[in-house]
Amino acid sequence: MVSVRAVIFDLDGCLVDSEPLSLEAIACEMRALGIGDASAQEIGDRFLGVAMPVIADYVSGRLGAPVPANFAERVEARLLATYQTELRQIPGASKLLAGLAAEGRAMAIATGGSLRRMAATLELSGLDGWFGATATSAAEVRQGKPAPDIFLLALERLGMAACDCVVLEDSPHGIKGAREAGIPAIGFVGGSHLDGKRSQHAALLRDAGADQVFERLEDVAGFILSRTERLTT
Repeated sequence: MVSVRAVIFDLDGCLVDSEPLSLEAIACEMRALGIGDASAQEIGDRFLGVAMPVIADYVSGRLGAPVPANFAERVEARLLATYQTELRQIPGASKLLAGLAAEGRAMAIATGGSLRRMAATLELSGLDGWFGATATSAAEVRQGKPAPDIFLLALERLGMAACDCVVLEDSPHGIKGAREAGIPAIGFVGGSHLDGKRSQHAALLRDAGADQVFERLEDVAGFILSRTERLTT
């Protein structure tokens, strides 16, 4: 019997090429607050895959004052406006999900984004049909990545054991959270936010505990669908 019965996906940077849009939205709002040198690279280098409250704490430190209470909402509004015309799937995403479904593999989402952002991302990218009750947001748990909470909730919704699943993540925080939850994890470095630094980022994912790292979703599909032994837990 094949061991990988379900796949838990990070959403941004793994199924949709949204990370550059997200990082720039945060940097824009930081600059609007007076942090003139804020950049998407700064946020990406420090907080890829981390929930917004952690980022807001960092911004507060940079600002030297509390951020406005609606900071996260302002970032999200800016981002969702951009999504209307600029959001794209990672090449091969729909084919990967269709292949997994055809093989009877269950699927879940574990994203650091809000419920609103998760729903909008899935709808605007055309991926909403693949995920229903198993789409899971950090807004639904006490602690976001790298804590294991969101992955444990995804397991609960899938009704499966950690050893029967695998997580696909593009951030070291996500890999660490998955491993803390007892779930094997593989890394993905195909998003455009990693242009020019894929090798370095792949090394970070391996150091965080990724069993394998891939640049193409086609290769992710081949790896998952070929598994006949358990991955490292």
